[in-house]
Amino acid sequence: MTSTALSGMMIVAAGLFAIGLFGVLARRGILFQLVALEVALSGPALGFVAAGAYHADPQGQGMFILVLTLAAAEVAVGLALFLRIRRVAGSDDSDAINRLKG
Repeated sequence: MTSTALSGMMIVAAGLFAIGLFGVLARRGILFQLVALEVALSGPALGFVAAGAYHADPQGQGMFILVLTLAAAEVAVGLALFLRIRRVAGSDDSDAINRLKG
């Protein structure tokens, strides 16, 4: 991989992260925020894989597996939170979280 290709991959990774971060901040629905967070996590994962390929180091792939694990845990917690909010508040608005007190 050339340095130009690495730069291009890093720009794409930064763009994915920015799009995901904007989605998390702009959307109010929990499901859309979860999808946006997955997009945001895919950016750094792409950056780790690209940097690992550029430096011929398998640590980039290891970090990618770590990001995948974190994303799976995030989805599990997020879906549980979504179901609880849906059951208590009757909507999927993330602002309803303050009504989840015991």
